[in-house]
Amino acid sequence: MIHSKISGTGRYLPERVLTNFDLEKMVETTDEWIRTRTGVERRHVCADDETTSDMCVEAAKHAMEAAGKTPADVDMVIIGTTTPDLIFPNIATLVQHRLGIPACPAIGLEAACTGFIYALTTADKYIQTGDAKCVLVIGAECITKLLDWSDRNTCVLFGDGAGAVILEASEEPGIIGCHIGADGQYLDLLYYPVGASKELQKAGTDEAAIMMAGKEVFKVAVSTLGDVASRALEAAGIEQSELDWLIPHQANVRIIQATAKRLGLPMEKVILTVQDHGNTSAASVPLALDVAVRDGRVKPGQLVLMEAFGGGFTWGSVLMRF
Repeated sequence: MIHSKISGTGRYLPERVLTNFDLEKMVETTDEWIRTRTGVERRHVCADDETTSDMCVEAAKHAMEAAGKTPADVDMVIIGTTTPDLIFPNIATLVQHRLGIPACPAIGLEAACTGFIYALTTADKYIQTGDAKCVLVIGAECITKLLDWSDRNTCVLFGDGAGAVILEASEEPGIIGCHIGADGQYLDLLYYPVGASKELQKAGTDEAAIMMAGKEVFKVAVSTLGDVASRALEAAGIEQSELDWLIPHQANVRIIQATAKRLGLPMEKVILTVQDHGNTSAASVPLALDVAVRDGRVKPGQLVLMEAFGGGFTWGSVLMRF
């Protein structure tokens, strides 16, 4: 049987850093309020002329270098994002061309904050069927360009960035199981009101910004993340105590803590990076993974569970032996 395994990781964060103290000058908020309620201390913000594909390219270069791969080795590109450069062509084609990757399938995938998990799950299936051998998978977001900077309930939460992995065919299991899902009944709790076929003329105006019912999102997120994590472990016949690391979507420290408690995991087994970049949507899981790999916490052979939850609602988890 063909398996898939992550052989390299990479990340990119924009140069501009916006701290909580900077936000104190912009909206009615305080560093203490933001930290105690979200865990965020700073976030990175794209320059006006910086795009999602710019970040993807830089993150991809680091992942390919870590995996020892050249552009010629990659035979598929899958990118999860809600903020592509253009309506079309899809962002994966832009990144494929800019990296010099030969003609291959290039997929842009939108599942909000779960975008990377959806993309990694898709890549795993292609490798298992033998239709791909080396896939560049990226989660990236210029989410701050969708914010209303006068709305203190949302502008304090989000940041920009990109995380990438190289997923390769392997004789030994790397990815053990993937579980994804969605339920559109929660549309009104977290959404962006403008799209290509709906009120596009409002894009870039005060009428277009991320809409979120924070308390309701929190409740559903904690319940769903706990369930999807438990499902992944049960399907693999693995006890929670066997997990080495949980790498959750870095949305809010309270959601992360509540999810860990629901799983019976100590926070010492949770990779936490939300303080350094805020909620980067589809980028947050691969960003956290790369941080933990490069600082030596995540080691070869360890059991790692990644999970995310996003607007839609969408959710998913990937259980793997790194």
